[in-house]
Amino acid sequence: MSIEIKVPALPESVADAVIANWYKAVGDSIAADEVLVDLETDKVILEVPSVKAGVVSAIHFDVGDTVTAGQLLATVEEGEVEADKPADRSSEKPAARQADSQSGQTADDAGDRLVQMSPSVRKLIAENDIDPAQITGTGKNARILRRDVEAYLSAQDDADEDDGHTEAEVKIKPQAPAEGERLERRVPMTRLRARIAERLTQSQQEAAILTTFNEVNMKPVMDIRKRYKESFEKKFGVRLGFMSFFVQACVEALKRFPEVNASIDGNDIVYHGFYDIGVAVSGPNGLVVPILRDADIMSIADIEQGIIAFAQKAQSNSLAIEDITGGTFTISNGGVFGSMLSTPIINPPQSAILGMHNITERAMVVDGQVVVLPMMYLALSYDHRLIDGKSAVQFLVTIKQLLEDPSRMLLGV
Repeated sequence: MSIEIKVPALPESVADAVIANWYKAVGDSIAADEVLVDLETDKVILEVPSVKAGVVSAIHFDVGDTVTAGQLLATVEEGEVEADKPADRSSEKPAARQADSQSGQTADDAGDRLVQMSPSVRKLIAENDIDPAQITGTGKNARILRRDVEAYLSAQDDADEDDGHTEAEVKIKPQAPAEGERLERRVPMTRLRARIAERLTQSQQEAAILTTFNEVNMKPVMDIRKRYKESFEKKFGVRLGFMSFFVQACVEALKRFPEVNASIDGNDIVYHGFYDIGVAVSGPNGLVVPILRDADIMSIADIEQGIIAFAQKAQSNSLAIEDITGGTFTISNGGVFGSMLSTPIINPPQSAILGMHNITERAMVVDGQVVVLPMMYLALSYDHRLIDGKSAVQFLVTIKQLLEDPSRMLLGV
C-alpha cells in the first residue's frame, strides 16, 4: 500500500515552507514516526515524519524547493522494516568512509553520518572529497546540512580551485589575493533571516519608535543570587539567573502601566489581560523569541526552567510554532554578547521591548560617598503612537526600583 507524505497544515501566518533537509532517499527504509524531511518556515523548522513503516519509493521535491500545505512530498510503500538499509550510493561515497588515523573515525562511523544527510549534501561532500568528521552540523541532532558544507568549503585556506560547484558557491582561494583584489561570497538568506529582516523593517516603517534609557544597580540581585544559588539549584535543578528577576519586574511594571502591554490593531487599542513575555534567545539560524505564557503566575524557578528549555530547543532547531507565536512584551539581553548600550527594535504587533546590557563596575555617588557598584544600562524602545513619554519613563523607573530593591516584588509596592 502506498502512503502519501504531504506538507502538514501551516499556521495562518505562514504561507509556505522550504525543503531544508531530506533524511532519506528513494530506496531507503523508514520506520513509523521517523523523520523523513525538515521544512523551514519563516518561524521554525517543522519535522515531517512517516506515518507508516516502509520504503521510500518517490521524492517529489529537492532541497531548497518551496512547498505549500497539502502538497505531496514523498511516497512510502508500506511494509515491515527490519533494519535501515539505505540505497546503494557507491558513486557518492567520499574517501572519508575510510578510517582516519588522526580522527579515529571508522568507516562505519562515517557511513552513519552519511546516512543522516540529504542526498544533495552527500553528493556535495563526495564531489569535494571531504571528511564529514571535519564538519560541524547545525541541523537537528547535529546533522550536517548543505549550508554547513558550504561554510566548511569557504573556510578552507588550502582548498583547491572550484571543481564542480554552482556559480553561487565561491571558495576562498588558497593563495593570497593580489594587491587590490577583493573576495566575496554570496549565499541566499535563510527563511528565518529573511523573515527577521521583513519584520524589523516593518516595525521601523509602521511604528513611531522612541527609546528611553536608565541604569540599574545590580548589586541587590547579585547578592540574592550569591546567597541562594546553591540551595536554589539543588532544589529546582536549574541555575538562578538574572533573567527571571527581569521577567518578574517587567510583569509588575506592565500591571501598573497596561498601555505598555497593549497593541494597536487598526484604529483600536487592544489591552491584553495576560502577560506573555518573549525572551530573545540565540539559535544557529538567528535570533528567536520564544514566549513565557502567563508569566504573572510563574515562579522564579518556573521562569528559569522555561528559559533553559527554550534555549535548548533553539539550539536544536526544535522550537514549535506555538513556542514563538504571540507575546505581549519582549526582553532582549544584548549584555551576554558584551553590548554596553543599544536601541532594541520593537517586535510587532507589540508596543515595547526592554533591552538589557552588560554589567560593569562603575564609580557611583551614594549618600555623598563614591562607591564602586555593578551597573547595567537599560533601554526601553516603545511605540510613541500608543505610549506617552511619561508612561515609558515611569515604566522603566519602576523596573529599576524593583530590581534595586527586590523585596518590592514580594510586597507589591
